[in-house]
Amino acid sequence: MKKAFFIAVAALCIVLDVNAVTASDSAITDILEKKGIVFTHNNSVTLLTTGHDKFVDMFNAISQAKSSVHLEYFNFRNDSIASELFDILKRKAAEGVEVRALFDGFGNSSNNRPLRKRHIDSLRKAGVNIHEFDPLRFPWINHVFSRDHRKIVVIDGNIAYTGGMNVADYYIKGTEQVGEWHDMHCRIEGGAVSQLQMIFVRIWKKVTGEDLWNPKYFRAYEPVEISGLSPDTTPTARHKTIGIINREPHASPDIIRAFYIGAINSAEDSVKLINPYFTLNGKLKRAIKRALKRGVKFEILVSAKSDIPLTPDCVMYNVHKLMKRGADVWIYQPGFHHTKVMMVDGRFCTVGSANLNSRSLSWDYEANAVIIDTCTTRQLNDIFDGDKKKSIYLTPEYWKESRSTWKKFVGWFAHLLAPFL
Repeated sequence: MKKAFFIAVAALCIVLDVNAVTASDSAITDILEKKGIVFTHNNSVTLLTTGHDKFVDMFNAISQAKSSVHLEYFNFRNDSIASELFDILKRKAAEGVEVRALFDGFGNSSNNRPLRKRHIDSLRKAGVNIHEFDPLRFPWINHVFSRDHRKIVVIDGNIAYTGGMNVADYYIKGTEQVGEWHDMHCRIEGGAVSQLQMIFVRIWKKVTGEDLWNPKYFRAYEPVEISGLSPDTTPTARHKTIGIINREPHASPDIIRAFYIGAINSAEDSVKLINPYFTLNGKLKRAIKRALKRGVKFEILVSAKSDIPLTPDCVMYNVHKLMKRGADVWIYQPGFHHTKVMMVDGRFCTVGSANLNSRSLSWDYEANAVIIDTCTTRQLNDIFDGDKKKSIYLTPEYWKESRSTWKKFVGWFAHLLAPFL
């Protein structure tokens, strides 16, 4: 059955002509290359669509590391999954593997199971070189602004993980507040790994002063010696084009906005988008409205629930406005859909850490993989279509039935606060 499925996918990719360049492909690569983004063409991508899939795959890879493990996360929640990760990192450090880890100061303090000084001291004593980006310090004004929201792991310089998941049990178990916590991650092999390693090296030097610009950490073009991982089963494995968009204050402050607006402006046929904090800014709203006006089929999936107050109301206000202009909107029901993906024209897609709120677009450190590949985009489109079956389709009738006058007012008020959400 699996063999027949893969043959069918291969046939589909041939029909679509995976190597053909369309106007939307060319437009987005041109926009990003002018912004300094480097595209590599020898990549494989494995989508990891659940917390279980991510952690099993990543822990397996880290367990086989031979030279270095670099981790950059918004937070490591002090729970069983982080404990398992730290045990593996301690073992690797004892074996002589260089282990470096970063976490954001605000991200740590704002979660309900933060790492304490004793945990950090224990890790350092075991050889895990762990540091806090921008620690919380009086008068705390700096934490109103830029935070390191990226999720990057690079192993032996030639295999990388990135996406929307931090390190926490709730990606597997969910929470009482929102129920199931759904998210997306991916594993990358190929030249794009060096781009993710460069991001880590830059932030590591900023935090610690240590310079890691050494060829031993940049081995993206060497054979991957780690085995037993979930494979990229698409016909385009090892031939995918990827650019890593890295939002960094002062260095590349508008890159996330430029990508999303450029991608939507270049769309000729369809856009499918999942994002948890769909609070938007004016430029993004106008880009979506222009796409709808020229006949692009625009599909949006958002969550009924959220971990941040007012956000669902602002999101509902926005999607209702876009529904009235012709967008197809689905409201995910089982829990919180924390995924950040977009697929354009069935040709290219993105997976990463950036939300569509003011913080990700204008303040935080973020990283997204832009994947120019019909097969990976098809995989994400299929996931999107599957999640629609767990969602309620937004109609004028459902809007009237489900939103009280008070909730409509709250949504309107919340959208005024979008620059702060």
